[in-house]
Amino acid sequence: MTFSPETEARFAKFLAKYPADRKRSAVIPMLIYGQDELGAVTDELINEIAKRVGVTPLQVTEVVGFYSMLHRKPQGKYHVQVCTNISCLLVGGAELWEQACHKLGIGHKQVTADGRISLEEVECMGACSWAPAIQVNYDFYHDVTPAQLDKLIDGLAAGKKPEEIAEVPKVNP
Repeated sequence: MTFSPETEARFAKFLAKYPADRKRSAVIPMLIYGQDELGAVTDELINEIAKRVGVTPLQVTEVVGFYSMLHRKPQGKYHVQVCTNISCLLVGGAELWEQACHKLGIGHKQVTADGRISLEEVECMGACSWAPAIQVNYDFYHDVTPAQLDKLIDGLAAGKKPEEIAEVPKVNP
């Protein structure tokens, strides 16, 4: 299996970073970048990473099953995650979740018919001081209001990139 030159370079960097007996430490970042390129964690990706780091495909599959940010099914171009853990819940996270479900017409780990947006309810983003929080792909948004969420979803549905939607300020962690 081959990847884009950028992904191959990342894989090589990860594999060079660890001694021979610790190559398995590269499994998670390799899965994340492979998933980004392929759209999901496929059996072929699992087998390729297992071969490159010197573990069994079952060991890689166990990692995929443990981490919620790894997906076996393709996600939307824009993967929207809404936190509903206690801090976010207390300041409107559950309402934002319901609003997103209603507006998009999809539920947990589902994708819009056009494949543009997927939605996931998550437990915690580590942003309790800035709740309620949402994440779109790798971009974080804190103190999100219902109006901001509507603008963000409308913009994504219209084909805008998250950074083009000025009404919703992005937070750089």
